[in-house]
Amino acid sequence: MRVSTFVAAATVAVSVSACGSITRGTTEKMAFLTEPSGAQMTTTKGYACPATPCSMEVDRSDEFDVTFTKPGFQPQVIPVRTKIAGTGAVGFAGNVIAGGVIGMGVDAATGAALDHTPNPVNATLVPDVLPSAQVRSRKARRSEVGM
Repeated sequence: MRVSTFVAAATVAVSVSACGSITRGTTEKMAFLTEPSGAQMTTTKGYACPATPCSMEVDRSDEFDVTFTKPGFQPQVIPVRTKIAGTGAVGFAGNVIAGGVIGMGVDAATGAALDHTPNPVNATLVPDVLPSAQVRSRKARRSEVGM
């Protein structure tokens, strides 16, 4: 009788251990890029890089806004959201098939079934002021129109 109890316990332990938290992890590597490079990156979750390009591990469950700043350029904000990934969904479904209800709860709580979008996060920074040639061109057009 004790052997069957042990086998049942081992089966449950194996089914729970197949969750996405173990196979995919609870963090994801993200890349942050700007054109031009060298911008500072900060997020609403406290992640930061002193200069782009950069990359870092972020919690899979975190959704945040990224702000890129660089002297001479307008700040740019890009939202980063989560979505259920193809491999995350497979791991989550594996929990259902194997009876790992606990594993499903762990995956949902840790975000192990999620990926961030966009990843990489790309921003094209816009200059604060127009280059002097464009300013002269606009002034010339205004004088031609009689403004």
